[in-house]
Amino acid sequence: MAKSVKTDAGRILGLRRCLLAALIAGAAVFTGCTSVTIDHYSSGQVTVQEDEAVVVLGRRFASSYDTEVDLISCVGDTLAGGRSGLTVIPEQEFVDRLYPWFEPRTAPMRVGALQRLVRQEEVADAMKEYKIRHIVWIDGKTETTDSSGSIGCSIGAGGAGCFGFGTWDQESEYEASIWDYDTQKLLGKISTDAAGTSYMPAVVIPIPLIARVQANACKGMAEQLRAFFRPEQLTQE
Repeated sequence: MAKSVKTDAGRILGLRRCLLAALIAGAAVFTGCTSVTIDHYSSGQVTVQEDEAVVVLGRRFASSYDTEVDLISCVGDTLAGGRSGLTVIPEQEFVDRLYPWFEPRTAPMRVGALQRLVRQEEVADAMKEYKIRHIVWIDGKTETTDSSGSIGCSIGAGGAGCFGFGTWDQESEYEASIWDYDTQKLLGKISTDAAGTSYMPAVVIPIPLIARVQANACKGMAEQLRAFFRPEQLTQE
């Protein structure tokens, strides 16, 4: 019983801290608390020529294991956004154009397998058409690891209302491997771990405070990839 009381007190304290932080920031939409950790290794910064493109792909090699499509789209869009100067080919467009070579069951699992693809005329033609030099494979997922609490709602003569308190924890673990299509070499890896707790207090109406775990993992991954790929025009400045 003492342990349960201590856990609840800790969650309430965490909720208060999140509420205070949101109020101080003047946020229009409350969010939960999220932390992000990034680790990477590489053989050095890569200069992307002006006429070269990058494609970001997700690993999907089992029915129970599927790197989310929206995460891949988020990384690709963020990587190409702003003044990055990078051309990023949309994942679905690329996979459809090179069918069936990058389908889940046939996609190369190791960089050495690119040698087999290079010998395929249709693959070589498509890669030349898109001017792709670098392939980024992202492997991982976001999942709910724990949840607690409950919320009850009722309707009476005085009106309807809800009361209760719920929380749930989420974790994101993703790893990006950067391949050089021309040399069939692994250039580097970037790992991003994000964790967060979402809260749902309810006093008359539920107020969700959602931790943007996957979105923060996307941002962290894209920022590191942007630093890894340096466009030629920026190198010359």
